Amino acid sequence: MENMNLEKKHILVVDDDTRLRSLLQRFLRENGFYVSSAKDAESARGMLLNYRFDILIVDIMMPNESGLEFLAKLREKNNIPVILLTAMGETQDRINGLEVGADDYLSKPFEPKELVLRIKNILKRSPVEKDEIPEKLTLGLCVYHVQTKELYTKQGEIVHITPVEQSLLNVLGGKLGQVFTREDLAEILGAGQSPRSIDVQITRLRKKIEQDSRNPRYLQTVRGKGYMLLAD
Repeated sequence: MENMNLEKKHILVVDDDTRLRSLLQRFLRENGFYVSSAKDAESARGMLLNYRFDILIVDIMMPNESGLEFLAKLREKNNIPVILLTAMGETQDRINGLEVGADDYLSKPFEPKELVLRIKNILKRSPVEKDEIPEKLTLGLCVYHVQTKELYTKQGEIVHITPVEQSLLNVLGGKLGQVFTREDLAEILGAGQSPRSIDVQITRLRKKIEQDSRNPRYLQTVRGKGYMLLAD
């Protein structure tokens, strides 16, 4: 049951080390999280404008703008939980990070399992923003229950949807009217997804929720940009 709850948590990893970003993404996805990544502070700010995250993992030592500088600016208007990654033995960095507003820190190199435990502990302490995502999405003749990930007709008959289709509805439903690129969706869903496979999944899902899948009303294509979900 714990993994089911964690599946809905979206993590942003901010680190200029490509190899570490890739390793963290794979490990965190294997532990049931949605994971996106950014190579620097500027990229991270752009993603924060467009997506909802539950926690950030931020490296202190980054070019152009350090993790501490990024965190200081973030805290001016955002209280999202942040775990800082610090170099081994850099005590002052850890102290500065906590003073600026970090929720926790971890020294490199670290055991990935410890990072997962720290993430879970912070998420347990963090207030749940119940208004962010609706409990139900009414999609014409269907109703999707976000928490249970079940799709029903309005007559109460269950409509079978795959785990990937459930994830698509949860991600898109978490930001109704927000455009997600095919690359974004592949990145968030992970599990071997690609932009092309996302197109296939969208087509299949439309056949289940749309009255006319060729002229979708709810799961819409925004030409040249990506997909978005609308609800009644």
